[in-house]
Amino acid sequence: MAKTAHQGFWDRVARRYAARPLKDPAAYEAMLADAACRLGPGDRVLEIGCGTGSTAIRLAPSVAQWTASDFSPEMLRIARAKPAPDNLRFVLADAESAFDGGPFDAICAFQVLHLVDDLPGTLSAIHANLKPGGMLLSKTWCFADMSLRLRALFFVLRTLRLFPQVNALTKDALRQTIRDAGFEIADERVFGTNPHGPYIVARKPDRP
Repeated sequence: MAKTAHQGFWDRVARRYAARPLKDPAAYEAMLADAACRLGPGDRVLEIGCGTGSTAIRLAPSVAQWTASDFSPEMLRIARAKPAPDNLRFVLADAESAFDGGPFDAICAFQVLHLVDDLPGTLSAIHANLKPGGMLLSKTWCFADMSLRLRALFFVLRTLRLFPQVNALTKDALRQTIRDAGFEIADERVFGTNPHGPYIVARKPDRP
């Protein structure tokens, strides 16, 4: 897989990312609890953009098989060094090519859809690689809904190579792009006090 600027950024910040404490542990725990309740013990799950693997390690015991993918070798090096359940497998792959072994019962995309180069294409690929009735579980930053001051700050941080390139999505645009890919939105929640990172559960219809 050819190295990209995006991959280079995440390789460079992986250690710092892994060491950074959670900003809102209670919100993270609430999201994990909701996701675990939606997954079944027989499910085969794919996670794209798994980072250093913390979410995969927590949720994998709820299902039959969990495949956690990321395009950053350094992120995966850190993930593979952690104690993990036997049904969890880490795979080096980007969001467009992570679907070997599908179709899946559920695909998770936590904090990743705002980072992909082609959001409609990625969502279409996710839809194509889910079983009928399968679920997309996602949490996505909607930067276009943030204040001008925050957006200016992120621009400065990007210029200093301290923040990645992101898609400036609104929540309305995100919802519509998910629907345009063929999904039905089953639930939407905000965990914690920040309204700009919606957790969206979308379902592939049982029939075309």
